[in-house]
Amino acid sequence: MVFSLPHGLPTGRFERRGPTEIWVSDELPDDMEELWADLLRQAAVTGLHPHLCWPDDSSRPADPAAADAVRLDDVLAADFAEYRERRLPSWSDPSSTEPSDDTPEDVEPWPHDPGPPFESWPGLAPAGPDTGAGPGPEEVAGRTVADLLRTGPYASSLSLVLVPARSSADVPAVIGWTNDPPMPLMGALLRSWEERFGARVVAAYGAELYVSVARPPLDPADAERLALEHVLSTADNIVDDPPTPFPEYARELVGRTEWRFWWD
Repeated sequence: MVFSLPHGLPTGRFERRGPTEIWVSDELPDDMEELWADLLRQAAVTGLHPHLCWPDDSSRPADPAAADAVRLDDVLAADFAEYRERRLPSWSDPSSTEPSDDTPEDVEPWPHDPGPPFESWPGLAPAGPDTGAGPGPEEVAGRTVADLLRTGPYASSLSLVLVPARSSADVPAVIGWTNDPPMPLMGALLRSWEERFGARVVAAYGAELYVSVARPPLDPADAERLALEHVLSTADNIVDDPPTPFPEYARELVGRTEWRFWWD
């Protein structure tokens, strides 16, 4: 046995991902919501973080310590300046979404996107409110996992894994999920979201990443700043796929306890 396993797990096996051994379940247990919350509560002592992934997914493990060197505010400020310069013409011109002469009549034009309401990087969104009355990160993560397994694509092919990591934010790098995003930046964002919003990475498979959120923003202005962080993560589904105007995407983040990202 490579490391001691918590109680209540189904049968499974150890597998190597780069320099790290992880534990992979043979099948998913029935009481995943309760088990997940319990495993997260124990993670502070065991150092093992629960995660859902494809057991045979191609992996390229990365050093999560690379995220330590990312100065998040500085990087995102530079990224937003470049992004704004590139996208400003389409944000400023509503006619850019009008159908062209060769567009079929039954194809609706994309809604005009005015873009983020910022001329320069506004800084990281403030932490979500912690009233002390709502469910904690462990319970919200368990609920998110249960919902994903009921409704998510390919849910029946997922496995529960236990990953030795500093936090759930480091798990994608440790297991080698490196579909498309710049992993040091993504790792730094995920760590920051853990601290500010009680976020937990619950699944990464194929091109998709799922995050539970215990303390989402409740103020629309805070949600706009958070939405910009999502945009700068480079995920393809944020605003662009399907085309969603930035203000609409930001409004949908108010009170939202699950974030989903994918890369084409």
